[in-house]
Formats: sequence, structure tokens, C-alpha cells
Amino acid sequence: MSRAFVKEDTGEGLEDLPDRPVSEHRNLVTATGLAAIEAEVERLNLAYAEAQTSADRAALQKVARDLRYWSQRQQSAEVMPVPTGTDAVQFGSSVTLLRSDGRRVTYRIVGEDEADPARGTISYVSPLARALIGKAHGDSVRMGATDAEIERIVSPLPTTLAD
Repeated sequence: MSRAFVKEDTGEGLEDLPDRPVSEHRNLVTATGLAAIEAEVERLNLAYAEAQTSADRAALQKVARDLRYWSQRQQSAEVMPVPTGTDAVQFGSSVTLLRSDGRRVTYRIVGEDEADPARGTISYVSPLARALIGKAHGDSVRMGATDAEIERIVSPLPTTLAD
């Protein structure tokens, strides 16, 4: 039989996936954030082994790319201490803001990889977090098109399981 009629999976047609961009900022994390990174690296190691077993080249490329990213983030992680005071906003603080329209919102300032504004966490490099850090109760910050007043600053209680 002519080789022209044999279909072989040579991997051709698969392009190398570009690496995920890594932030230029320091990789500050909470203890919970580091635990999440470690869990993701563990999950990806298992997924990589599974992709190798099944010889799924596309999955191998995707998982390898993600594993490179999260391994780098794990190595560069700098766990920040839990804030001890509530006099000023700092990394790890939860801040309740009273917006000019009367709505209250609360955000916790965390690392870039653990930020999820819809769940109440914002990255320490976000414009709002930058405006908040160092501010005290009663201070105002720009929040979008309006101002908001810092109504409350809370530091999480340190525990062995979470920060």
C-alpha cells in the first residue's frame, strides 16, 4: 500500500502554544493564594501524566504551557504577612467602601492570581487597590466616575488554614 493512503498522527498541524504572559509585578500572595497555586500545580501535574498516557498531543501542549506558568508563579510567590492593624489599608486588608450613591462594597486586597472582583477580591496592582493602600478610615478614594469613602478596614484573623 502506498504511504500516501496511510493516515498517521505526526502531530503536524499543531502549533506550539505561546507561553502565558507573566506579570512584571512582584508575585505577592496571601497564604490562601499560595495554597491555591500549589493545588493548581498538583492538578496540572496529574493532567500532564494523563495526557502523556493517552498520547494526546494537544492536551500535552496546553497542560505543559499552564504548568510552566503556574510553576513559575509558585517559585516566585512571596507570601505576605497577615495585616495586624486596621489603621491603614494594606495588602490583605478587607475594606468596606461607601459609594456616593449610598451602596456599600467590600473588597479584600490580594495577589494578582487570586483576584476576583465579582467575589470581593482585587489585585494589589489594580487602580482601586493602589488608591486604597495607605489610606485610613474616613478617607475618600476615586472609584470609577465617583468617590467612595472608606467606612471600615478589617484585617483577617491569622489561622493555620487560611489567612
